[in-house]
Amino acid sequence: MDPDQTAPTDPRPGENDWAGFGLDIDNAPVHPDSTIDGALGINVSRGDGDNEWHARVAVDDRHRQPMGIVHGGVYATIAETLASIGTVSAVAADGKVALGISNQTNFMRPISSGEIRSVAVPIHRGRTTWIWTVEARDSQDRLCAITTMTIAVRDAPGR
Repeated sequence: MDPDQTAPTDPRPGENDWAGFGLDIDNAPVHPDSTIDGALGINVSRGDGDNEWHARVAVDDRHRQPMGIVHGGVYATIAETLASIGTVSAVAADGKVALGISNQTNFMRPISSGEIRSVAVPIHRGRTTWIWTVEARDSQDRLCAITTMTIAVRDAPGR
């Protein structure tokens, strides 16, 4: 590589606006950048208000299983991250937390390079549970996986 060129990079920890997503970072036991989200380079952004959340992940070897395709657990992790952040951003002001209780991911086609681009939309926003649909697409915008994610809404510890 030419020394004057900048190497392409995947999203880095710290690019996510965790506090803006409703997370109380100052009182969190572990900073989100130190969790699996940071380790996988999951870059989260808000879509259309509280009704849509997006994630992008630049695929590299840490995401692949031995056959060279993205490991199914990566899709499940992205889905749980989006659904959890989407839920907590809406309920934290009421003293609630969001906890994943079910993650069902179905796969249509593999991804081996490029990006995973996911979009999460809530399909049920109840008092004690939220249900989300998360679509994962490749760099060519082909549908690769669909996840149904159920999130429990509970009182925050100490409430």
